[in-house]
Amino acid sequence: MINTVIFDLDDTLYDEIDYCKSGFAAIADFLHNANPSIPRESFYKAIWNQFENNNRTSTFNAALASFNLPCDEKIINELVAVYREHQPNISLPPDSKKILEQFKGLYNLALLTDGFMPAQRLKAEALGIIDYFSCIVYTEELGREFWKPSPAGFEKILKHFSIHADLSVHVADNVAKDFIAPNSLGMASVRVIRPNTVHSNKSTDPQQAPQHTINSLAELPALLRKL
Repeated sequence: MINTVIFDLDDTLYDEIDYCKSGFAAIADFLHNANPSIPRESFYKAIWNQFENNNRTSTFNAALASFNLPCDEKIINELVAVYREHQPNISLPPDSKKILEQFKGLYNLALLTDGFMPAQRLKAEALGIIDYFSCIVYTEELGREFWKPSPAGFEKILKHFSIHADLSVHVADNVAKDFIAPNSLGMASVRVIRPNTVHSNKSTDPQQAPQHTINSLAELPALLRKL
């Protein structure tokens, strides 16, 4: 019987796209303050267009270039810092809040999230979810080599609760990395596909595949009762 639920954060408990929009808005403000003649909305639109056109590696460079503004390493690093350190304008969706309220006291709850700091902590604070979890692991604090698919974060949580892997389940979204470690450790794995997910990827590799897939967190209680 499952007694521990380990949640991923981005695109699992909220839509990561909302964080992206929040970060882009912070960058647009920053750029407008440095270049008052260019409207904030124009900066935001330029960044968003790059992102929407699947430019995820040189988004800021291309946006700056569209205004003939310098895009050297220094300014790009400044924009990345603004993105990661801004106060996120995001909120916890009703379905996630309902599940966390329902599960608190019923299961051991843990949060395991990859990503750069302090961004991940700021997200959790903005969503108001920290008090739901008895254990939170920001894998960046362990070292970048311990981001998923490393099992280190999962092992830390299992040790915290003093449980065997087969009593736990990992609920996440990204087949590229989220389910490899829990599957290898003997945990149950559940993929939730949120409508606005950033990672709509699929995999034919059984090591990457989740054992179960749901389209809403509302389906999770019934699934866990069967496991």
